[in-house]
Amino acid sequence: MIRLLLVEDHKTVRQALKAGLEATGEVQVVAEAATANEAIAAADANLEAEVALMDVELRDPELGVAAASGVGAAVAIRRERPRFPVVFYSIQDDDSYFREFRAAGILSHYAYVRKSNYLLPSMLAPLLKDAIAGRSFIDPEIEDRVDEVRERDATSPRALLEPNELRVAELLAQGLTNEQIAARLGLRDARAVSRTNGRIYDAWRLSESTTDEKVARARAALIYVYDRPIVWGDDGRALVPDRKGGWSPLFGEPPGAGEP
Repeated sequence: MIRLLLVEDHKTVRQALKAGLEATGEVQVVAEAATANEAIAAADANLEAEVALMDVELRDPELGVAAASGVGAAVAIRRERPRFPVVFYSIQDDDSYFREFRAAGILSHYAYVRKSNYLLPSMLAPLLKDAIAGRSFIDPEIEDRVDEVRERDATSPRALLEPNELRVAELLAQGLTNEQIAARLGLRDARAVSRTNGRIYDAWRLSESTTDEKVARARAALIYVYDRPIVWGDDGRALVPDRKGGWSPLFGEPPGAGEP
């Protein structure tokens, strides 16, 4: 008998899943949760649970807003219960979910399936057994999307930034000063923005190409807007990768280029 922790924010869906899974005679739901925090507490309080079935997007039923994700909940659970198996399901197709899975190492340890494809008790029971046995499964559609996001991120400077750095870069590209960015983000000290700028410059290797903060700021704005790797030649021209593996001018040849 599979002893299950069931995590689903919609009560009616959770009840239907519980009834269907227990009707198979192979699953016993020993704990339930509606939010990420509840899931973490339930895993800690119910040590007999040997696997979790968890929605990726969890919403706080009282507030009606997105709360911590199922991925984050699983990572937190695994701090206390290493390699605790989880079968995730979702209808979400946002790139951020796939990035979160990759960053957490989820894809090497968990099944991840779409609600519409696999959310039938008769199909879930084998996935739960596989997860307990340490075998992973990824819906082919999900795997394709993960590969797509991975390839895009490989050439995306924005993907190198943490969420707070990305927000600062966005506002920087809009022309806001450090003081204005701090006010917009509710920061007490504009120096926090300056420190974040430094992290952005390091991630985009601007610290290596310029010692002038104003120039670095302008170049960071261009990188954010185009979301492409950009380097600057000795003559100040902005260059981007081309399909031949070399570098080509971002803005085309300057006037007079190539003339005798």
